[in-house]
Amino acid sequence: MNKYEAVLIFKADMADSERESLLDRFKDIIAQDGEVTSVDDWGKRKLAYEINDLKEGYYYIVDFDSKPEHIKEFERRLRLSDFVIRYMVIRKED
Repeated sequence: MNKYEAVLIFKADMADSERESLLDRFKDIIAQDGEVTSVDDWGKRKLAYEINDLKEGYYYIVDFDSKPEHIKEFERRLRLSDFVIRYMVIRKED
């Protein structure tokens, strides 16, 4: 298993309960073939540039362990979500 870090930016106008539910769904996807080690809630922040007329986003940093072949499925699900503005998954050095 490799160590990964994901930056997730959700729409800022979501209700707290909806956002937490969506984050839990993504954590469950990771848990199917890996383990979430930490979640850092950065809160609402101004975007560096507008994305689809949005000026703010809600940031989460998720550290997890997973197999490399599972990352494609995780990114596919992130891409399909209407509430995720941007995401980035990187492999951390050992």
